[in-house]
Amino acid sequence: MEGFYVLTFIALAIGCAGIELSKRPSGKGAAGNLPANFLAFRNNYLVVYALMMAGDWLQGPYVYALYKHYGYGTGDIGKLFIAGFGSSMIFGTIVGSLADRYGRKLAGLTYVVTYIASCITKHWSDYGVLMLGRFFGGIATSLLFTAFESWLVSEHFSRSYDPEWLSGTFSKAIFIGNGLVSIIAGLLANYLVTDMELGPVAPFDAAATFLAVGGVIIALTWTENKGDVKDNASLQASFHAAWKAIFNDKKVLYLGAMQSLFEAAMYSFVFLWTPALSPNDEIIPHGMIFATMMVACMIGSSFAGQLLGDKDMRPEKYMQYVFLASAASLALPVVLKMFPFEQNYSSGQSITFEGKLIMMGFLVFECLVGIFWPSMMKMRATYVPEEIRSTVMNCFRIPLNLFVCVILYNVALFPLTSMFAMCSFFLIAAAYLQRKLEIITSVPTRGQTHV
Repeated sequence: MEGFYVLTFIALAIGCAGIELSKRPSGKGAAGNLPANFLAFRNNYLVVYALMMAGDWLQGPYVYALYKHYGYGTGDIGKLFIAGFGSSMIFGTIVGSLADRYGRKLAGLTYVVTYIASCITKHWSDYGVLMLGRFFGGIATSLLFTAFESWLVSEHFSRSYDPEWLSGTFSKAIFIGNGLVSIIAGLLANYLVTDMELGPVAPFDAAATFLAVGGVIIALTWTENKGDVKDNASLQASFHAAWKAIFNDKKVLYLGAMQSLFEAAMYSFVFLWTPALSPNDEIIPHGMIFATMMVACMIGSSFAGQLLGDKDMRPEKYMQYVFLASAASLALPVVLKMFPFEQNYSSGQSITFEGKLIMMGFLVFECLVGIFWPSMMKMRATYVPEEIRSTVMNCFRIPLNLFVCVILYNVALFPLTSMFAMCSFFLIAAAYLQRKLEIITSVPTRGQTHV
């Protein structure tokens, strides 16, 4: 049965390579026509982004395993995870606002320092020290998904590069950082723990190394940029400006709501895919499945690069169909539960035919995740005000983190099918809001910037 995963992985990898090879240089934004100074700028950002994501991906597979290794139970581990999301919701938002005020380069370096500090705490089994590590990790996560994008967008425009080139940078960043790097990081983490027998703390040491290298590159090569925030403006004033931008501009409000809804479904999926594929303790190769999903995400980012490169395809239009398809893919476990297959399940067997169908649906969802990220980045670059970009983006994450905390605290109370039904509902709501965004942006308003 292992061959099922191997064949699926190979098929997706070939598909991903085919999409990349099918891209032919053409038009103003073709790689062959891009100026050397822009290519150097883009490559520098992609290297830094890849290193930052490697520091994040290396930790993911072994966080839970490390806490188990230290002897903590599910309840205590759940509290540690809640602390991380809570820290991201509260303190990460404040740090994001400070990034607009004091600089996005400084925020990137702060990400490096806080995440390395989080990695260092993993060497202690003391619960208080581990909780402190989650606190640092929550702050770092907020900076990872806001500060670097804000720096890139601001620097891109301050150097007067063509706005159309930004889409290519977004799609390549997702392809490399959220696809290729995640696969390599997963294999490296497994090699350090299993083959080299360095223990479950080894991936965190490797993550700190990658982060340190990236931090050096940032310190030596990046220039500082800030939001257009007055030096004497208070933190409260910055938040007020951000909330005013969100609630006075429907475009920004819809973007924030869609992002929160989609990411809420996505983070819930992270917790749900394992029990969905092995509801009766079937034996499944988690590493192979994870790698296969990441290849699917890479395929999605490659599709996004083509969609964003087509001037006739606006993300405001096609993303509503991406949300609907995502809702359908996560609704598959609910549908199959309503019409179960006649099979005899037993603990310890390999994945069932029903599980294979669900996995296909999950691969479709991961492919759509790959389309979502660069497309959402482009829309944020178009509609979110530059002067408070990091603050607004972190405000988007408040409802997301709150939702995840609630789910983690009550996850045992909800049946699996109810959770997937809820995720599908969120994605349908996102499609509705995307449709409304398309309507109000179909005719560009005066002075609006398009990327």
